[in-house]
Amino acid sequence: MTTVGFLYPGHFAEDDYPRMEILLDSTIRLVVHHTESPDAAYREEPLSALGTPGRLAAGIEELQRSGVQSIVWACDGGSFLYGWQGAHDQVAALARAAGVPASSTSIGFVHAVRKLGAERVAVAATYPEAVAERFSAFLRETGMEVTGTHAAGVTEAAEAAVWSAEQVLDLARAADSPEAEAVLIPDTALHTVSHLPELEEALGKPVLTANQVAAREALRLADRPAWAPRLGALFAHREQPPAPVSRGSGRAYAHSKKDQ
Repeated sequence: MTTVGFLYPGHFAEDDYPRMEILLDSTIRLVVHHTESPDAAYREEPLSALGTPGRLAAGIEELQRSGVQSIVWACDGGSFLYGWQGAHDQVAALARAAGVPASSTSIGFVHAVRKLGAERVAVAATYPEAVAERFSAFLRETGMEVTGTHAAGVTEAAEAAVWSAEQVLDLARAADSPEAEAVLIPDTALHTVSHLPELEEALGKPVLTANQVAAREALRLADRPAWAPRLGALFAHREQPPAPVSRGSGRAYAHSKKDQ
């Protein structure tokens, strides 16, 4: 049994995780612990506050009792707003406290794009424009080319959590362009797991979404290959042995040497 853990702020789209667990191998377990989310507004200050060391540390003990082999901070804004180096420092502290490899959804997006062999991506964000641009800037720090950023202007997580499949598809289409090799949809409060096949069929290219990426990142850190075509192109092929990543990417987690 491979057991991986997620620190998830609040209660919004966490039911994506049991859905993924069903679609993955029966010997894979995804354990979610909810961290405090006193302010779910999509503004830079409250989003950054979600990722403070005290809030993250509060969930570690429960995940340790579950026997997790890796931990992912399943929050986009609570990591990418710290910048590339700050996000690394954040998960390094988490790994030291937990005693297992750790990463975040934002860093997982970078590894997922590299796994697909893509270099140019479009960002389809629920966030207000200023926050969406911060995510694109985070990606550019790694050397990735962002062909365009579309911001839907959602103001809080509860609003994103009730979006329909049609709204998610409209968001992805609004961001997509012929130059983009993949479309990235951040926001772990957004339900996307059930829509991945339809999204990729409609766009004709890989679509990476926050909770999907978080699951793959946790399994990568646990050294557990996973194959589940209904979870999109990211899970459509057997995992290959990891290759080293040059600077531009940096270290995305602690206590592990794998980068893809």
